[in-house]
Amino acid sequence: MPVPHAPRPHPPRRRAPGRLGPALLAAVALPCGAPAQAAADSPDGPGWTAEPATGRAGAAVRPYFYLSGAPGAVLEDSLALANPTDREHTVTLRGADAYNTADGSPAVRPPAGPGLGPAPGTGPGSWIDFGRSATVRLPAHTRAVVPFTVTLPAASTPGDHPAAVVATEAGHEAGVRVHLRVSGPTVAALTVEDVAVRGRGGAAVIAYTLVNRGNVALAPTLAVRADGLFGEVAGRGAHALPVELLPGQRVELTEPWPGAPAFDRVRLTLTATAPGAARAMGTAPAAWCLPRSPMGLLGLGLLVLGGLGGAALFLVRTRRPQDPHEEQEQEQERERGRGHAPGGRQRTERDELTGASR
Repeated sequence: MPVPHAPRPHPPRRRAPGRLGPALLAAVALPCGAPAQAAADSPDGPGWTAEPATGRAGAAVRPYFYLSGAPGAVLEDSLALANPTDREHTVTLRGADAYNTADGSPAVRPPAGPGLGPAPGTGPGSWIDFGRSATVRLPAHTRAVVPFTVTLPAASTPGDHPAAVVATEAGHEAGVRVHLRVSGPTVAALTVEDVAVRGRGGAAVIAYTLVNRGNVALAPTLAVRADGLFGEVAGRGAHALPVELLPGQRVELTEPWPGAPAFDRVRLTLTATAPGAARAMGTAPAAWCLPRSPMGLLGLGLLVLGGLGGAALFLVRTRRPQDPHEEQEQEQERERGRGHAPGGRQRTERDELTGASR
């Protein structure tokens, strides 16, 4: 499920730098009808749930973690694990880097280590530490609150550093988003690239790439303008996109275009905006929109043939040969208009006085 762009700040607890001590696991009986019950009883579910701890009874449920601090700070929070089933579960916890897949979906990096994935990195997932609580045993019908720390490196750059807490058991995983922000100057910057039209008619879609060139996560909106040979045609008004674009990420998206014309030469302009970011625009080269169905193509062909036939008929009529007698009469009329005598001789004043025949 997409994470909202504007998280509600949850004031983090700070502690002096150092290794997290023994886990404080609060194992309590789950009340009957707990919200986690339905998910736990699902045939495909892991049998347990993971979510941010609320800290006190009756507090609002947090959909994710939100932690912020200056470089070098050590922050604290807690993860709540619930086991409403009749059997014991053993869950392993880790931090992971979060990123966008090519289509904009949120995802987390796989675990590091021999045979498990890339070598250990320096991303925000590596800043999360569960200490000796990385493996948690959950007896039946119990709930465990597991503390963890987030150590912001002294050299960490300002802005958002997306991460996640991942709980794993026997191939089942549950992730909770962790919004980390390092204090300092923030930059919201967005670009639109590689705009193109795919398909024709009602099946036409607009393909494009969004790139987050800043250091904060963005919730973009998009507007589509289309200009044809005879003026503007139907595009799409500004609307929110179902994606959270993380810093430094690029995503390839497609946009439906229900108003695509059946026949026109169209130039598309996409305008993307996001809170705090300057307006970004991208254009596609002008391209012909043609009918998709065979009947539509047939009608277009007949229309073009009819236009060519009309043009040919007009040229024939304007360039038809004239009758020789008609051409001679027109030439004589032009001669009289220029004041010439027949035979091409210039008429003179003497001709007028002597009554020379005309």
